[in-house]
Amino acid sequence: MSRRRIGQEKFGFAVDRGQHSSLDELAKLIDWLPIDQALCVISCSAKGEPSWPPMALFKAMLLSIWYDLSDVKLAEALDDRGSFRRFCGFSAQEPTPERTAFVRFRKALVAHGLDKTLFDEITRQLKAKAIRVKTGTLVDATIIASASEDDAEGHWVKHKGRPAVHGFKAHVGADADTALVEEIAVTPANSNDGKAGPDALPDDPGEVFADSAYRGNHFGDAVRAKGGTPRIVATGM
Repeated sequence: MSRRRIGQEKFGFAVDRGQHSSLDELAKLIDWLPIDQALCVISCSAKGEPSWPPMALFKAMLLSIWYDLSDVKLAEALDDRGSFRRFCGFSAQEPTPERTAFVRFRKALVAHGLDKTLFDEITRQLKAKAIRVKTGTLVDATIIASASEDDAEGHWVKHKGRPAVHGFKAHVGADADTALVEEIAVTPANSNDGKAGPDALPDDPGEVFADSAYRGNHFGDAVRAKGGTPRIVATGM
């Protein structure tokens, strides 16, 4: 399967005139080589089309987590924002992936057992670059819509006042001070937050802040078992 070549155009970005963003600096802190080597097994193109470089799609997944973006919003931001393009390796004018590319890539990561492994590697590297005292963890869930309602792994979920969505739910555990994602667990969209939440807990989580969807002994006991203190919002607040 052929792959697209990206980043061939080296001009046209403000960064070339010395205006760096925080993402430009962050990209320099990470050793991408082990990630790139692990991603060599990934090929997830649409039928008859060249595949996008797996590294570009993985970096886009990081942006979606750090900035809490749906696949649709991620595709729009990647097309529009120079800092996002540079971080993922795209030049100023070339096309960027549509949302369906992210759906296929995410499924390929899970199929190869690389989703948690690679995100853990990024977290490990970033932690090694910073000296900080952990004070707490934020746990929250984000709905990720399926590219097709025929996706058997996704499920329907309906929240009050919102249209029904078919897809998945990403439970994210992030450092309360830095917003650095430390753990992520992906489940069908209709999964119970309290039961899935423990998989999003890092080791030694400190105080764990979560909304009322995570209330219940199952999640609270899991927090305490890891040495943390549950701080769950009361129902109705």
